[in-house]
Order: sequence, then structure tokens, then C-alpha cells
Amino acid sequence: MIKTENHSIMRKTIYITITAAVLASCGGRGNKSLEKVLASQDIEAIRAKHVEISKEHKALEMQLQSLDSAIALLDDSAKLPLVTTITVAPQKFEHYLELQGDVMTKQNVLIYPEMAGTLNRVYVKKGQKVTKGQVLASIDDGGLSSQLAQMKTQAELSRTTFERQKRLWEQNIGSEIQYLQAKTNYEAQTSAVKQMESQVAKSTIRAPFAGIIDDVIKDQGTVVAPGPGSEVFRIVNLSNMYVEVEVPESHLPNVTPGKDVKVYFSVLGESVNTKIRETGNFINPSNRSFTVEIPVPSHDGKIKPNLTARVMINDYTSENAILIPQSILSENAEGEQYVFLVEADSIENDPVAKKVIIKTGKTQGDFVEVLSGINSGDAIIDEGARSVKEGQKVKIKNS
Repeated sequence: MIKTENHSIMRKTIYITITAAVLASCGGRGNKSLEKVLASQDIEAIRAKHVEISKEHKALEMQLQSLDSAIALLDDSAKLPLVTTITVAPQKFEHYLELQGDVMTKQNVLIYPEMAGTLNRVYVKKGQKVTKGQVLASIDDGGLSSQLAQMKTQAELSRTTFERQKRLWEQNIGSEIQYLQAKTNYEAQTSAVKQMESQVAKSTIRAPFAGIIDDVIKDQGTVVAPGPGSEVFRIVNLSNMYVEVEVPESHLPNVTPGKDVKVYFSVLGESVNTKIRETGNFINPSNRSFTVEIPVPSHDGKIKPNLTARVMINDYTSENAILIPQSILSENAEGEQYVFLVEADSIENDPVAKKVIIKTGKTQGDFVEVLSGINSGDAIIDEGARSVKEGQKVKIKNS
């Protein structure tokens, strides 16, 4: 009862104030019109008219302020929460699993000498491209080449002797023993030549595959020998590189060969779109993960082994997903997630906020997929979502 009386008194006060302001503004009707004053060219009359109009201007400002106050008091819509809405529409949703890996190549090896000796010649330089089998360096063979030449001469002589004894034996001339001795001697000489050729071949260092000489480790004139510490070259093949990442076992069903991948090289400021080539068949018991190989190009030699890469694997795609901003999600005491939408039958007249419980799926960036609870065409409250209550009237300010 008291609240109603106060409201009535306030309305009367506003009415009296507005009436007084209007009467004050009408007090100068008996004065000369502005046109007559200006036409009179009387400076004093013009100044008096200026003062009069200034007073009327102030009176009008008072009237406007009084009207604004009355509107604010009587207009209930001004007290409603101001919100914006977004209309839900299905769209394609791609979720990416983000991991970190390193660039690797299966053809990145150190080349060791196969025999001891002095490095006579080095035929290649660091950064040089080479082909498979190309001669990279030679080692002093300690006279093995000369021995090989002599052995070849002896082998040729034994071959001639064997062929002559063979013809005689076929003509029933000569003894079988002479034929067999010539044959055995020829075969022994041929075998010895092959063994020596194999030994001499070890004095030449060749490229095991096509690639780039990444480093020349030993200089010409250095004494080398087989085994650790005597590396002569490092050769790398940049045409068959890949990024290796470890993926948690929980993603095993969704991370499979052929899945799309985005690879980012932050150091280079470049990215590559590729696909998974191979997934490991072994779960590492120490960290419960499996390895994935993702092929990458060399990009004119910019991408190198051991370069760090950020990998985004497309592990889930929905062609008609319902997405909403994560910022409008709320959670109740039972752990249920909910959002507010505007009831469809109230949007045009008196919009009312309605709370709906939803079930969410994967998130990507600032958005989350809604699996159930809202449908295409629903008007979800965006701005102001955390300041409204169930069943509360709202004012929509969408432009």
C-alpha cells in the first residue's frame, strides 16, 4: 500500500514540474516577435531579446530533463536485461589434436672407412649433392692395387693354360691330371682376384644413397681406420623426411593412416598440409603412447632433420555440427552444463529467457560442439548470458 502511494506522489510531482516548466516557457508571448526586433535595428532591443530567448532555452532544457526522468520511471522495458542472441545453424566442424614432434629422416648416416690408411683424396664438399654410388674419397691401399694387377696377370695366364688343356682333353690328347690341375689353378687364381678386388674396393668411399653431404668430418691426409671416431662424412637425404610424434593411446581409434594433418614450423613461419603415412603398432608402456609418421617436403632445403614442428591431426569431423561459444556455457551444482535461449513464441513481443540443459562434445578454439539440448534455428543468448535468470523477460539489442 505504501509503495503504491509513493508511486502516485512521484507521478504528481513530475506532472507539476513539467507544467511549471511549460508555463515558464510561455511567459514571453506578449513580447515583440524576433523578426520585428531585428527589423528595428535597435541594439538594446536586440540584446533584451537575446536574454529572453536564452531564458526560454534553459526552460526547454529543464522540460527535456523532466521528460527523460518520467520516461525512465514509467517505462518498464528500460529495466530489462539487455542481451544479444545468435541463431543456431548447422556447420562443418573439424577437431584437431595438437601435438609436437621433430623432423626425421631414415637416411641420415655417418660414413666410416672400411680399411685403415691415409685419406688420399676427398672429392666432395659440404652441402654438395651426390648420387648413389658416387665416389666421395679414396684411401691409400698400401700397394694392394699393384698386387691386384699382378694377380690378374697370373689369372689370365692360368686361364690360357686351362683352355689349352681343356681342348687337348676334348681331343683325347694329354692326361686327365694335367687338365684337372689347370682347371683347379685357374679357379683358384680367379677366386683370389675377386677377393683382392673386394679388398681394393674398400679403399674407395662411396655414397650409400643419393643425398646431400651434410658434413665433411675428416680432411685429406688424415689417417683413418674402421670403427667409431673415424667418421669421414655425414650424408642426409632430404627427399624422404617425416615428422614423428607420440600420440596418447586414448586417440588410437581416431588417429589412423590417411587422416589430414597440418604441420607448422614456427622457426620458419611456414606450414604444410599433409596426411598420416604410418602409425606404430606398439604402445610405449612408459608413457602409454604410440608413434605416428607424417611425411613432409624439404621446401628447397629449408626443412631439416631435428627441426621442431607443431602438428595438428584432424581426429574428428562433423558435417552438420551445432557450435556455440564456450563463453556462454554455465554449469549447475549437479555438474550439468546449460545455456539460455529466447523462447521462440516470445521473441517478437516479450522475449523470455529459458534455461536448457545441453550435452557438449569436442572443443576447438573458442567454440564447443553441442550434441543435444538445442536445435537448428534456436536463438541462444550470447552477450548477457550470465546476467539473466530462468523465465526472466529480456530486451534484445541485436542490430
